[in-house]
Amino acid sequence: MVGDMALLRTVLRTARTIKHSPRLSVGLPPDDDVLLDAPDGRLGPALVGAGRGEYGPASALLAATREAAEWEHRDRYAVRLAAFARSRPEWFERWRRAAPDDPDVLLLGAELAVTRAWASPARDELLRPVAPLIAAAAQASPGDPVPWRIALDHARGTHAPHTAFEELWAEAVRRSALHYGCHVSALQYLSAARRGSYRECFDFAERAAQDAAPGSPAQALPARAAFAYLTGAGPGGGAPPDGAAVPRARLDAAADLAIAVSRHHPSADPWSAEGRNVLAYVLAALERWRDALEQFRLTGPYATSFPWDRPDGDPLGRFLELRRAVRLEVARATPLCPRASDRVLAEGDRGGRSTGAAH
Repeated sequence: MVGDMALLRTVLRTARTIKHSPRLSVGLPPDDDVLLDAPDGRLGPALVGAGRGEYGPASALLAATREAAEWEHRDRYAVRLAAFARSRPEWFERWRRAAPDDPDVLLLGAELAVTRAWASPARDELLRPVAPLIAAAAQASPGDPVPWRIALDHARGTHAPHTAFEELWAEAVRRSALHYGCHVSALQYLSAARRGSYRECFDFAERAAQDAAPGSPAQALPARAAFAYLTGAGPGGGAPPDGAAVPRARLDAAADLAIAVSRHHPSADPWSAEGRNVLAYVLAALERWRDALEQFRLTGPYATSFPWDRPDGDPLGRFLELRRAVRLEVARATPLCPRASDRVLAEGDRGGRSTGAAH
């Protein structure tokens, strides 16, 4: 009898998958149409120019963000341009020789030096001499918080003491109280596998979210804290240390707040893509399959390297793999009876949370 029931459950799950999978694919771009780290309309021309060996478009873009105090855009563009410079160093060296004291050149040089060091097994040794480059970038653009985000990354990599972190953090928030990049860097420093604890990490993220306007990227910071917790935050992942467990309700609340942020932004938006990618990852880890599927729909064709860039170096493949797995989980959980299905969908609209443990 037990074997018959197990067989029946297997048959029903298979039937649900076959029936509902095509419908649940609606709104999801085909795998071949998904792009990894696609630039927005402002960054795209700068990268095209850089591909031709021209630094003028990138220079104009960074100068515009500095002059307009568009610090969130400036931070993201600096990260992407530094990534390009890592693969095409001659492009950036021509720019640096032409304008060695330009604030944007100094910013990009500092970001490039830190990211190069982070990618090396000799990270600590390579990071130490980078401090003067970061200081020069900060001095060249006194109101800019982005050099201080780089300084916070540097502090994390060099295992700077908490007092040093606090000094850097004070400088960062004095320039922009809710700069997302600085807060993410601080979260990484405070995570349990680094200096603080998961609880401290959540406290920090939730305070920032409370101070932020609705729809602000800072309101998604608790979801970043949840990501750090659910992935173990350390190089090998694994379970959190004893006494560091975060209640499931707190993880769900972080995800709910990030869902509200996502609703403030248009679908298939390159600017919102990373936040939605992280949120989809968190929701899947919490087994909130319907909510995760909705974020994959809102993300559209825009996959981002983070959070999928570990451990195998195939972020696009991992994005597509989890998207398929989430769709199948929703299909398997949807009853064959339409009326019952309607009830499940209504429950999903109220959150659709599972009480299962995160993976």
